[in-house]
Amino acid sequence: GAAMLRFLGPLLCLWALRLPLGTGRGLDVASYRERVRAMFYHAYEHYLESAFPYDELRPLTCDGQDTWGSFSLTLIDALDTLLILGNVSEFQRVVNVLQEGVDFDIDVNASVFETNIRVVGGLLSAHLLSRKAGVEVEAGWPCSGPLLRMAEEAARKLLPAFQTPTGMPYGTVNLLHGVNPGETPVTCTAGIGTFIVEFATLSHLTGDPVFEDVARKALKALWKNRSDIGLVGNHIDVVTAKWVAQDAGIGAGVDSYFEYLVKGAILLQDKELMSMFLEYNKAIKNYTKFDDWYLWVQMYKGTVSMPVFQSLEAYWPGLQSLIGDVDNAMRTFLNYYTVWKQFGGLPEFYNIPQGYTVDKREGYPLRPELIESAMYLYRATRDPTLLELGRDAVESIEKISKVDCGFATIKDLRDHRLDNRMESFFLAETVKYLYLLFDPDNFIHNDGSDFDVVVTPYGECVLNAGGYIFNTEAHPIDPAALHCCRKRKEEQWEVEDLMREFYSRKKTKKFTLKRAPDRGEGENAKDPEDASSEKAGEKRNSKKSSHSLLSCPSQSFNSKLAVLGQVFLDNT
Repeated sequence: GAAMLRFLGPLLCLWALRLPLGTGRGLDVASYRERVRAMFYHAYEHYLESAFPYDELRPLTCDGQDTWGSFSLTLIDALDTLLILGNVSEFQRVVNVLQEGVDFDIDVNASVFETNIRVVGGLLSAHLLSRKAGVEVEAGWPCSGPLLRMAEEAARKLLPAFQTPTGMPYGTVNLLHGVNPGETPVTCTAGIGTFIVEFATLSHLTGDPVFEDVARKALKALWKNRSDIGLVGNHIDVVTAKWVAQDAGIGAGVDSYFEYLVKGAILLQDKELMSMFLEYNKAIKNYTKFDDWYLWVQMYKGTVSMPVFQSLEAYWPGLQSLIGDVDNAMRTFLNYYTVWKQFGGLPEFYNIPQGYTVDKREGYPLRPELIESAMYLYRATRDPTLLELGRDAVESIEKISKVDCGFATIKDLRDHRLDNRMESFFLAETVKYLYLLFDPDNFIHNDGSDFDVVVTPYGECVLNAGGYIFNTEAHPIDPAALHCCRKRKEEQWEVEDLMREFYSRKKTKKFTLKRAPDRGEGENAKDPEDASSEKAGEKRNSKKSSHSLLSCPSQSFNSKLAVLGQVFLDNT
């Protein structure tokens, strides 16, 4: 018996250790991760083959179409997913293709909202991840770079939409001529309140406050126009501030406004944005929540207007998990999951009392929201039920939606008819969140034990420490990057000249700080040939080695020092 125990002991130990990983109930996480990877490439390669340079793939006819503009949208949207899947060579190739091929000076009417979340968001995320992907970045990175310039150019094209009496933007803008004469002044709430993540990031990186300013003004205008019972409607006139559609809920037309109050608050450490959300959250619970479902109500009276669940609402449990309300999140998630199990997908609208789809809203365009919530909740709880949703999603999408040329929108979940469309969010979000659900060790899940220290023209700066904020198109933004570039413009040029001069005269060394048994030990790793590259003066920190780097004393501008052969700059 004792001998048997000695033999089994280590095995039992390993088995016990395995359980908390949530590979529970016999689900093979690694094999699902590989199936998700294969899904990505099946869709991505057919887009490149049959649809590029158009915006989107038409998977039933194996050709392409422009949908939201004319800027190879699927390529921009899928770029950061490539890196999350570990494909650095293709990431680098696509960065070059986009730099050469994408032009925003075109006579195209574009959705302000969609261009922001997909194009500006995708380019910003790729810009901030490009060094990690082995791209040779310029000396001023992350405060400069070709992808950042493209993101800024795209965002500038959207600014004319914000020139309204209320500061709330028009929904459509012509990329060449600005807002068209006769443009409708009616915009949905989400189309007004979904800019702060991208625009604040742009302002912090470029030093131009205009982007963050217009995004904040729009957020505050919505807040000011909420009803007496604390709710916002679905569509508003951006000239008169009159509510045109007065349905209040958490789904289509409103959704990402609430999401961006929370994510903006976290990204910018902004108490005001969070307190706005918490006020809305109270009103939403009071008026729209019934038995862990959320209904649509009249924004002034609070009376139920539509007892439906929309697939877009499935982001809400993930958002609740971000503010720590995990129990409520889980209960609502499980309601939504029952709908998925009923149909093998989430119909666009689901009538809650009848327990069935709504006429003309039976489709599932491979949306990510329920998978997104599962990814967040799995990080919070490790509940194996969440992996089961991931499994069901992979099985459903492969079984119903896979065709020779990619994956097709499901037109009707009742009979599995398909539509000739593959939205760019399938590769940007659905596949990404599925992969992250099944990849617990992905760099995106970094808990801060690993980070880089980069010397920028404005000081030393910590990056890649985790805590990524996903925009509403699943483009991760590193919040630490927002603290890399804070300087007044004229001072910035002075510092850039100083840095250039310094690096042209001196080769600098790359340091790896390794943790010795009893003390941190700096170890010289390599001596890069290209002294002007961003690798200059970079230190890499593993585990808990040198956290004191996070709190270097601030130096005034004229007392900058050279320490250890590096310019030691004021890091405000």
